[in-house]
Amino acid sequence: MHLELNNSEYKVMADGITITLLPKEFALLQFLYRNVGRTFSREQLLDHVWPLEYPVERTVDDHIYRLRKKLHVLSGLDIKTVRGFGYSLAVPGTPAGVALNPAMNDPELRETMRSVFSKFHVYGQGKSMVTLARQQDILGYELDSVYSMVIHFVQGDLEWLLHTDEVPLRERLFYLMIFYFLSGDPKERLAYCEQVIERKLLYPNYQLELEILTILDLFTLAGQPERALERLKRSHQVIAELGYDNFIPVTLITELFVHLTAGTGDEELKRMDEAIGVILLEKPFLREIGSYKVVKGLWSLRLEQWREAENLLSEGLQVLEMSGFIPLRLYALYRIVHYCRMFPPPKALQHKYEEIFVAELEQSGLNRFSQSLEDTMQQVLKSL
Repeated sequence: MHLELNNSEYKVMADGITITLLPKEFALLQFLYRNVGRTFSREQLLDHVWPLEYPVERTVDDHIYRLRKKLHVLSGLDIKTVRGFGYSLAVPGTPAGVALNPAMNDPELRETMRSVFSKFHVYGQGKSMVTLARQQDILGYELDSVYSMVIHFVQGDLEWLLHTDEVPLRERLFYLMIFYFLSGDPKERLAYCEQVIERKLLYPNYQLELEILTILDLFTLAGQPERALERLKRSHQVIAELGYDNFIPVTLITELFVHLTAGTGDEELKRMDEAIGVILLEKPFLREIGSYKVVKGLWSLRLEQWREAENLLSEGLQVLEMSGFIPLRLYALYRIVHYCRMFPPPKALQHKYEEIFVAELEQSGLNRFSQSLEDTMQQVLKSL
């Protein structure tokens, strides 16, 4: 019997049957399945499945009991109790003592898969990242915890980011802030962002991205594009000094958006537009291509080229949907909606994108978890 484990939805599939588990039930089954036939004590299972936590041994027994009840429909699959020691998983058709995935602990394979994930991330191939994550057990590797968190972000899994106990809050904070910015008035979110920056609440790499990139949109949509233009000087300097070449396309696209909002003349915008086109030929990142088309669509709105604007906006949103990065498509809609509030197009067009934004906020669960997100963000300022 072969089990297919879906890490993102905590589902196990075999023989045409799908079973949904709780996160820790899934983690326990996944660990036992990767080490099928081996026996582990309760202490060992606590160390592997509940690291950095302080559960009691009874926790393992309770989870084993619930797993057995849920898995009993899979004939022959059995979590055996080895008296005096612990538990082991028996899977039909698997020779005793033979690991299903002997490459699981191979450091070279781990590094190779980390590199593959990194490439997919850079190119904005969110769907590729999710697919690869779901195939861990088939391919015989284990996803790094950092990328596991990124996968939940890519899929727009706000509930997991809010409530998981697998990753400390400070590590999740940057991704939660992206959702938080989408859920409120840009002026209020800018004030919050500046508090986080001033108090250095994020880990250094996230802190830097917030300071040189994320805040630029908040300045702009809060009606302060001149502050964004001033901050962009530092952004380009940091990117050059640290060799962050992959930040160049998104920074240039954001700069075009800032200048567009600031009322910069068309000749200067055309010069910037040409530079972005050259960069995207060299670095055809899906997220950036989608964002670029959206900003070009907003530029067409400024020129009152309504049909061209609508076509470009739709193309940009379509590319972002193709990328599979759900929060970034929401971010693009956030840009569109607030730009249209500052520079209103025909009412029908403005209403169209506001409706799409509201519908996708609802679909993503952001409306449902808005209060929980607000409480968490305010608690962050008090506790960290």
